[in-house]
Amino acid sequence: MSSQNPKNEISRRKFLQNSTLATAGIYLGILGMPKVFGNVLIDKDAKGIQDIKLNNGLKMPMLGFGTYGLSGEVCQKSVVEAISAGYRLIDTAKVYGNGVEVGKAIKQSGIDRKQLFVTSKLWVDDAGYENAKKGFEETLRKLQLDYLDLYLIHRPRGDVKGSWKAMEELYKAGKIKAIGISNFDPAQLADLLSYAQIKPVINQIETHAYFQQANDYKVLKQHNVQMQAWAPFAEGRNGLFTNEVLTQIAKKHGKTTAQVSLRWHYQLGIVAIPRSSQKEHITENLNIFDFKLDDADMKAIEKLDLNKTQFPEWS
Repeated sequence: MSSQNPKNEISRRKFLQNSTLATAGIYLGILGMPKVFGNVLIDKDAKGIQDIKLNNGLKMPMLGFGTYGLSGEVCQKSVVEAISAGYRLIDTAKVYGNGVEVGKAIKQSGIDRKQLFVTSKLWVDDAGYENAKKGFEETLRKLQLDYLDLYLIHRPRGDVKGSWKAMEELYKAGKIKAIGISNFDPAQLADLLSYAQIKPVINQIETHAYFQQANDYKVLKQHNVQMQAWAPFAEGRNGLFTNEVLTQIAKKHGKTTAQVSLRWHYQLGIVAIPRSSQKEHITENLNIFDFKLDDADMKAIEKLDLNKTQFPEWS
Protein backbone atom coordinates (compact mmCIF):
# COMPACT_ATOMS: atom_id res chain seq x y z
CA MET A 1 0.00 0.00 0.00
CA SER A 2 1.21 3.42 -0.18
CA SER A 3 0.85 7.16 -0.18
CA GLN A 4 -1.63 9.91 -0.48
CA ASN A 5 -5.12 9.83 -1.99
CA PRO A 6 -5.75 12.72 -4.43
CA LYS A 7 -9.04 13.43 -2.63
CA ASN A 8 -7.08 14.33 0.47
CA GLU A 9 -4.62 16.66 -1.24
CA ILE A 10 -6.84 19.77 -1.14
CA SER A 11 -5.19 21.10 2.02
CA ARG A 12 -1.70 19.95 1.21
CA ARG A 13 -0.45 23.17 -0.36
CA LYS A 14 -2.26 25.76 1.80
CA PHE A 15 0.80 26.31 3.94
CA LEU A 16 3.48 26.34 1.30
CA GLN A 17 6.09 28.93 0.68
CA ASN A 18 6.15 30.49 -2.78
CA SER A 19 9.51 28.99 -3.57
CA THR A 20 10.29 27.17 -6.77
CA LEU A 21 10.03 23.42 -6.90
CA ALA A 22 12.83 23.04 -9.39
CA THR A 23 14.78 19.85 -9.13
CA ALA A 24 17.92 21.94 -8.85
CA GLY A 25 17.11 22.18 -5.16
CA ILE A 26 17.91 18.52 -4.84
CA TYR A 27 21.54 19.26 -5.64
CA LEU A 28 22.06 21.79 -2.85
CA GLY A 29 23.49 19.23 -0.48
CA ILE A 30 22.65 16.19 1.58
CA LEU A 31 22.31 16.91 5.27
CA GLY A 32 22.26 14.59 8.21
CA MET A 33 22.93 11.28 6.47
CA PRO A 34 21.03 8.57 8.38
CA LYS A 35 23.02 5.54 9.47
CA VAL A 36 20.35 3.49 11.16
CA PHE A 37 19.70 0.14 9.51
CA GLY A 38 22.69 -0.05 7.20
CA ASN A 39 25.50 1.84 5.52
CA VAL A 40 24.34 4.87 3.58
CA LEU A 41 26.03 5.67 0.30
CA ILE A 42 25.65 8.67 -1.99
CA ASP A 43 24.09 7.86 -5.35
CA LYS A 44 25.15 10.68 -7.64
CA ASP A 45 23.12 9.33 -10.54
CA ALA A 46 19.76 9.68 -8.81
CA LYS A 47 19.80 13.45 -8.31
CA GLY A 48 20.78 13.51 -4.68
CA ILE A 49 18.82 10.52 -3.42
CA GLN A 50 21.00 8.40 -1.20
CA ASP A 51 21.21 4.64 -1.30
CA ILE A 52 20.92 2.47 1.78
CA LYS A 53 22.85 -0.79 1.86
CA LEU A 54 20.53 -3.69 2.66
CA ASN A 55 21.59 -6.68 4.74
CA ASN A 56 22.49 -8.67 1.61
CA GLY A 57 24.72 -5.88 0.31
CA LEU A 58 22.29 -4.57 -2.31
CA LYS A 59 21.96 -0.80 -2.58
CA MET A 60 18.45 0.67 -2.50
CA PRO A 61 17.33 4.33 -2.83
CA MET A 62 16.19 5.94 0.42
CA LEU A 63 13.26 7.59 -1.35
CA GLY A 64 11.04 6.02 -3.97
CA PHE A 65 7.82 6.39 -5.91
CA GLY A 66 4.73 4.46 -4.87
CA THR A 67 1.99 3.47 -7.32
CA TYR A 68 -0.85 2.31 -5.07
CA GLY A 69 -4.13 3.71 -6.40
CA LEU A 70 -2.70 4.67 -9.80
CA SER A 71 -4.10 2.97 -12.87
CA GLY A 72 -4.32 3.23 -16.64
CA GLU A 73 -2.80 6.16 -18.49
CA VAL A 74 -2.53 8.17 -15.26
CA CYS A 75 -0.29 5.50 -13.78
CA GLN A 76 1.90 5.24 -16.85
CA LYS A 77 2.30 9.02 -17.14
CA SER A 78 3.01 9.43 -13.42
CA VAL A 79 5.73 6.77 -13.40
CA VAL A 80 7.37 8.27 -16.49
CA GLU A 81 7.34 11.70 -14.82
CA ALA A 82 8.71 10.25 -11.58
CA ILE A 83 11.64 8.59 -13.37
CA SER A 84 12.28 11.77 -15.34
CA ALA A 85 12.28 13.79 -12.10
CA GLY A 86 14.93 11.54 -10.58
CA TYR A 87 13.21 8.65 -8.80
CA ARG A 88 14.93 5.33 -9.28
CA LEU A 89 12.92 3.19 -6.84
CA ILE A 90 9.51 2.27 -8.25
CA ASP A 91 7.12 0.32 -6.01
CA THR A 92 4.14 -1.68 -7.24
CA ALA A 93 2.25 -4.87 -6.36
CA LYS A 94 0.04 -7.44 -8.03
CA VAL A 95 -3.02 -6.30 -6.09
CA TYR A 96 -2.58 -2.73 -7.37
CA GLY A 97 -3.50 -3.98 -10.84
CA ASN A 98 -1.10 -1.63 -12.61
CA GLY A 99 1.84 -3.86 -13.50
CA VAL A 100 1.30 -3.48 -17.24
CA GLU A 101 1.26 0.32 -17.00
CA VAL A 102 4.32 0.43 -14.75
CA GLY A 103 6.16 -1.81 -17.22
CA LYS A 104 5.21 0.41 -20.14
CA ALA A 105 6.36 3.47 -18.23
CA ILE A 106 9.74 1.91 -17.53
CA LYS A 107 10.23 1.25 -21.22
CA GLN A 108 8.92 4.69 -22.19
CA SER A 109 11.31 6.40 -19.78
CA GLY A 110 14.25 5.20 -21.87
CA ILE A 111 16.42 4.76 -18.79
CA ASP A 112 18.77 1.83 -18.48
CA ARG A 113 17.02 -0.93 -16.51
CA LYS A 114 20.12 -1.34 -14.36
CA GLN A 115 19.63 2.17 -12.99
CA LEU A 116 16.19 1.34 -11.62
CA PHE A 117 15.15 -0.46 -8.45
CA VAL A 118 11.78 -2.12 -9.08
CA THR A 119 9.74 -3.62 -6.24
CA SER A 120 6.62 -5.77 -6.48
CA LYS A 121 4.70 -7.92 -4.02
CA LEU A 122 3.19 -11.39 -3.77
CA TRP A 123 -0.52 -11.17 -3.00
CA VAL A 124 -2.42 -13.48 -0.63
CA ASP A 125 -4.07 -15.36 -3.53
CA ASP A 126 -0.62 -16.54 -4.66
CA ALA A 127 0.54 -17.78 -1.25
CA GLY A 128 2.28 -21.16 -1.15
CA TYR A 129 5.30 -22.68 -2.87
CA GLU A 130 3.90 -23.43 -6.35
CA ASN A 131 1.49 -20.50 -6.44
CA ALA A 132 4.21 -18.06 -5.41
CA LYS A 133 6.40 -19.09 -8.33
CA LYS A 134 3.49 -18.74 -10.75
CA GLY A 135 2.54 -15.38 -9.25
CA PHE A 136 6.08 -14.13 -9.61
CA GLU A 137 6.29 -15.12 -13.27
CA GLU A 138 2.97 -13.39 -13.93
CA THR A 139 4.32 -10.24 -12.32
CA LEU A 140 7.44 -10.32 -14.48
CA ARG A 141 5.35 -10.78 -17.65
CA LYS A 142 3.16 -7.81 -16.88
CA LEU A 143 6.12 -5.61 -16.05
CA GLN A 144 8.00 -6.87 -19.13
CA LEU A 145 11.11 -7.36 -17.01
CA ASP A 146 13.67 -10.14 -16.72
CA TYR A 147 14.14 -9.75 -12.97
CA LEU A 148 12.96 -7.79 -9.94
CA ASP A 149 15.19 -5.89 -7.58
CA LEU A 150 12.91 -6.64 -4.63
CA TYR A 151 9.95 -8.95 -4.11
CA LEU A 152 7.87 -8.87 -0.93
CA ILE A 153 5.24 -11.05 0.69
CA HIS A 154 2.50 -8.43 0.76
CA ARG A 155 0.65 -9.72 3.80
CA PRO A 156 1.39 -12.51 6.33
CA ARG A 157 -1.49 -14.67 5.19
CA GLY A 158 -1.78 -18.24 3.93
CA ASP A 159 1.23 -20.49 3.45
CA VAL A 160 3.94 -17.97 4.26
CA LYS A 161 6.56 -20.67 4.72
CA GLY A 162 5.91 -22.09 1.27
CA SER A 163 5.93 -18.63 -0.28
CA TRP A 164 9.23 -17.79 1.37
CA LYS A 165 10.83 -21.03 0.19
CA ALA A 166 9.80 -20.23 -3.40
CA MET A 167 11.14 -16.69 -3.09
CA GLU A 168 14.44 -17.94 -1.67
CA GLU A 169 14.82 -20.22 -4.70
CA LEU A 170 14.02 -17.39 -7.09
CA TYR A 171 16.58 -15.25 -5.27
CA LYS A 172 19.25 -17.94 -5.55
CA ALA A 173 18.43 -18.30 -9.25
CA GLY A 174 19.04 -14.59 -9.79
CA LYS A 175 15.45 -13.73 -10.70
CA ILE A 176 15.16 -11.46 -7.66
CA LYS A 177 18.00 -9.39 -6.20
CA ALA A 178 16.46 -9.19 -2.74
CA ILE A 179 13.43 -10.60 -0.91
CA GLY A 180 11.43 -9.12 1.92
CA ILE A 181 8.09 -8.76 3.66
CA SER A 182 5.29 -6.27 4.16
CA ASN A 183 2.83 -5.75 7.01
CA PHE A 184 4.54 -8.28 9.31
CA ASP A 185 4.44 -7.52 13.04
CA PRO A 186 7.41 -8.46 15.27
CA ALA A 187 5.91 -11.85 16.19
CA GLN A 188 5.31 -12.72 12.55
CA LEU A 189 8.82 -11.61 11.68
CA ALA A 190 10.22 -13.81 14.46
CA ASP A 191 8.30 -16.79 13.11
CA LEU A 192 9.67 -16.21 9.60
CA LEU A 193 13.21 -15.91 10.92
CA SER A 194 12.84 -19.25 12.71
CA TYR A 195 12.88 -21.13 9.40
CA ALA A 196 14.17 -18.69 6.78
CA GLN A 197 17.46 -19.60 5.12
CA ILE A 198 17.67 -16.05 3.80
CA LYS A 199 16.81 -13.12 6.03
CA PRO A 200 14.31 -10.58 4.63
CA VAL A 201 15.98 -7.31 3.70
CA ILE A 202 12.92 -5.12 4.30
CA ASN A 203 9.61 -4.90 6.12
CA GLN A 204 7.29 -2.43 4.42
CA ILE A 205 4.73 -1.21 6.95
CA GLU A 206 2.41 1.73 7.58
CA THR A 207 4.60 4.49 9.01
CA HIS A 208 3.86 8.17 9.40
CA ALA A 209 3.65 10.87 12.07
CA TYR A 210 0.40 9.48 13.49
CA PHE A 211 1.60 5.86 13.57
CA GLN A 212 5.34 5.85 14.15
CA GLN A 213 5.74 2.13 14.89
CA ALA A 214 8.38 2.70 17.58
CA ASN A 215 8.49 -0.94 18.69
CA ASP A 216 8.71 -2.26 15.12
CA TYR A 217 11.45 0.27 14.44
CA LYS A 218 13.45 -1.07 17.38
CA VAL A 219 12.92 -4.73 16.46
CA LEU A 220 13.77 -4.23 12.80
CA LYS A 221 16.91 -2.35 13.72
CA GLN A 222 17.96 -5.21 16.02
CA HIS A 223 17.55 -7.69 13.17
CA ASN A 224 19.12 -5.36 10.57
CA VAL A 225 15.93 -5.51 8.50
CA GLN A 226 15.31 -2.20 6.74
CA MET A 227 12.11 -0.38 7.65
CA GLN A 228 10.13 1.01 4.72
CA ALA A 229 7.04 3.19 4.99
CA TRP A 230 3.87 2.86 3.01
CA ALA A 231 1.46 5.78 3.33
CA PRO A 232 4.15 8.18 4.62
CA PHE A 233 1.51 10.93 4.50
CA ALA A 234 -1.23 8.71 5.99
CA GLU A 235 -3.02 9.51 2.71
CA GLY A 236 -3.88 12.84 4.31
CA ARG A 237 -6.07 11.15 6.90
CA ASN A 238 -6.72 12.85 10.23
CA GLY A 239 -5.73 16.15 8.65
CA LEU A 240 -2.03 15.37 8.37
CA PHE A 241 -1.39 18.00 5.69
CA THR A 242 -2.96 20.70 7.87
CA ASN A 243 -1.60 19.51 11.21
CA GLU A 244 -0.58 22.56 13.23
CA VAL A 245 2.74 21.12 14.43
CA LEU A 246 3.81 20.01 10.96
CA THR A 247 2.62 23.30 9.52
CA GLN A 248 4.73 25.36 11.93
CA ILE A 249 7.81 23.24 11.27
CA ALA A 250 7.22 23.61 7.53
CA LYS A 251 7.02 27.41 7.83
CA LYS A 252 10.19 27.44 9.90
CA HIS A 253 12.16 25.73 7.16
CA GLY A 254 10.38 27.25 4.17
CA LYS A 255 9.10 23.83 3.18
CA THR A 256 5.77 22.01 2.93
CA THR A 257 4.14 19.64 5.39
CA ALA A 258 4.70 16.86 2.86
CA GLN A 259 8.41 17.63 2.67
CA VAL A 260 8.69 17.79 6.46
CA SER A 261 6.97 14.41 6.70
CA LEU A 262 9.36 12.82 4.22
CA ARG A 263 12.38 14.46 5.85
CA TRP A 264 11.28 12.98 9.20
CA HIS A 265 11.27 9.49 7.67
CA TYR A 266 14.62 10.11 6.01
CA GLN A 267 16.36 11.29 9.18
CA LEU A 268 15.16 8.18 10.99
CA GLY A 269 16.63 6.04 8.21
CA ILE A 270 13.21 4.88 7.03
CA VAL A 271 12.74 4.43 3.28
CA ALA A 272 9.54 6.15 2.09
CA ILE A 273 7.54 5.69 -1.11
CA PRO A 274 5.24 8.71 -1.55
CA ARG A 275 2.88 8.78 -4.49
CA SER A 276 1.20 11.51 -6.48
CA SER A 277 -0.30 11.83 -9.94
CA GLN A 278 0.56 15.55 -10.09
CA LYS A 279 3.89 16.48 -11.59
CA GLU A 280 4.56 19.38 -9.22
CA HIS A 281 4.00 17.15 -6.20
CA ILE A 282 6.18 14.40 -7.66
CA THR A 283 9.00 16.93 -7.92
CA GLU A 284 8.28 18.53 -4.56
CA ASN A 285 8.51 15.20 -2.77
CA LEU A 286 12.08 14.81 -4.03
CA ASN A 287 13.16 18.18 -2.73
CA ILE A 288 13.94 17.19 0.88
CA PHE A 289 17.73 17.05 0.89
CA ASP A 290 18.57 20.74 1.32
CA PHE A 291 17.32 21.16 4.90
CA LYS A 292 17.47 19.32 8.19
CA LEU A 293 14.96 18.94 11.02
CA ASP A 294 16.55 19.85 14.34
CA ASP A 295 16.10 18.01 17.62
CA ALA A 296 13.15 20.21 18.63
CA ASP A 297 11.42 19.44 15.33
CA MET A 298 11.95 15.70 15.71
CA LYS A 299 10.69 15.71 19.29
CA ALA A 300 7.61 17.73 18.33
CA ILE A 301 6.78 15.22 15.57
CA GLU A 302 7.39 12.32 17.97
CA LYS A 303 4.60 13.69 20.18
CA LEU A 304 2.11 13.41 17.28
CA ASP A 305 2.20 9.62 17.49
CA LEU A 306 -1.29 8.20 18.14
CA ASN A 307 0.17 4.68 18.16
CA LYS A 308 -2.66 3.29 16.06
CA THR A 309 -3.27 2.59 12.41
CA GLN A 310 -5.06 5.14 10.28
CA PHE A 311 -6.13 2.32 7.97
CA PRO A 312 -8.31 -0.01 10.08
CA GLU A 313 -9.70 -1.54 6.88
CA TRP A 314 -6.24 -3.07 6.31
CA SER A 315 -5.92 -4.57 9.78
